[in-house]
Amino acid sequence: QVQLVESGGGLVQPGGSLRLSCTASGSIANINRMGWYQQSPGKQRELVATITSGGTTNYGNSVKGRFTISRDNAKNTVYLQMNSLKPEDTAVYYCNMNILDYKLPTLGWRDYWGQGTQVTVSS
Repeated sequence: QVQLVESGGGLVQPGGSLRLSCTASGSIANINRMGWYQQSPGKQRELVATITSGGTTNYGNSVKGRFTISRDNAKNTVYLQMNSLKPEDTAVYYCNMNILDYKLPTLGWRDYWGQGTQVTVSS
């Protein structure tokens, strides 16, 4: 009943910028932590950034100072502003949200994932 849809990926040159968006819809009672993760071929999925309901942020070391995570609770949306992009940032980016579904209240908080969006940084 809950689904996450991502947008904003694409091809960008080194040093460029990109803004990813992820919006949740469905039977949502509450959203706690939101986050972004990246996965490139042959590698494990890694943390990019998270943001709590209180606004506390956490970033992976490789993106610190270049990326900014933010959220709009009224829109059930999380954003990732990516600046000074490097070829090493090339990956599929997945959004994640910790959600309470009002149709499944006994399950408690659960993680939901977006479909992934490709970000390619190349000249």
